[in-house]
Amino acid sequence: MSETVSAPSFRDQFPVLDRVAYLNAGTEGPVPQATEDAVRARVHLDLTEGRVGGAYFEELLRLGALARAGYATVLGADPAEVALTSSTTYGVNTVLAGLTLSAGEEILTSDQEHPGVLVPLRRAQIVHGVRVRVVPFAELPGEVGPQTRLVVCSHVSWVGGEVMDVAALRATGVPVLLDAAQALGAIPVDVHELGVDFYAGSGQKWLCGPEGSGALYVRTERLDELEPPFPGYTTVADHAAPLDSALADTAQRLDDGFPSAVRSTWAVTSMGVLAAAGWAWVHERGVAGAQRLADRLAERGHRVAPRGPSTLVSWWAEDADAEVRRLRGEGIIVRSIPAAGLVRASVGAWTSDEEIDRLAECA
Repeated sequence: MSETVSAPSFRDQFPVLDRVAYLNAGTEGPVPQATEDAVRARVHLDLTEGRVGGAYFEELLRLGALARAGYATVLGADPAEVALTSSTTYGVNTVLAGLTLSAGEEILTSDQEHPGVLVPLRRAQIVHGVRVRVVPFAELPGEVGPQTRLVVCSHVSWVGGEVMDVAALRATGVPVLLDAAQALGAIPVDVHELGVDFYAGSGQKWLCGPEGSGALYVRTERLDELEPPFPGYTTVADHAAPLDSALADTAQRLDDGFPSAVRSTWAVTSMGVLAAAGWAWVHERGVAGAQRLADRLAERGHRVAPRGPSTLVSWWAEDADAEVRRLRGEGIIVRSIPAAGLVRASVGAWTSDEEIDRLAECA
């Protein structure tokens, strides 16, 4: 943590916290004041100066490079291994549509996956004829078999915060694509240490970025296995002769389009606020706060869903949707997982101990 940053001063950078206890970053993260200021300035510049000319487009590329570098830092990756995307789902689709999959091959996934994973897998079944097999989250590594072509699952389950045993997955030798929506920015991530092949994350959740932002890590050795399924300007190396050009030699070939000034500005500024506090501090504080909440809820007799060292805490309620509404009336923002009958709280570095204890008392 930076020596000049304290928890109260960090919280002061998120105006929404003056109004409510915001425990919903697993859906959308809170927006820092610095981000609003930067985005307003960017839009005003475009308003007054226009969006035209070589210098303007060079600036878009520069901002995109800054966003790529920011994501790379949080991922523990090299910027050359990172593609800019619009969501976790876009990254999952990029991998599934880019790989050469064959009928009869198996893709293994878990029983705790978000529709953002399951809907792309549905397409893989229809288009490629692969077989998608669903197994319990905690048992997934042991279910890898000789027909398994790819494992696709969450690093951190969106349901209750369980953390996948990635080392056990990697030990199988089968390629792994992780959904990092509840991991990227929330817990320490080093994709090289994890050893995964593909890692798709969102920007709007724990990184406090804009909707329609995210990143996809592709291990360098796997890059040429993916034919870019959504090609565009950044896909090729030679923009003067794109029909004859080779692909760009980095993961940039998988970008979701030309960089956006507003999206990049928002993403870079929000990640900068978190980085200035210190990523280790951000991660440690969020995980510790979630454990505090889980303990307090259990002490009060709530049945807390299985979880790991993550920033999510879920507990069963007779009517989860009604409980979310009731808590909102108390100034506490959480969400439900309707299919599981769970209420879910997302604890960030911006969450105070007082808010955690108040939620436990109100729940």
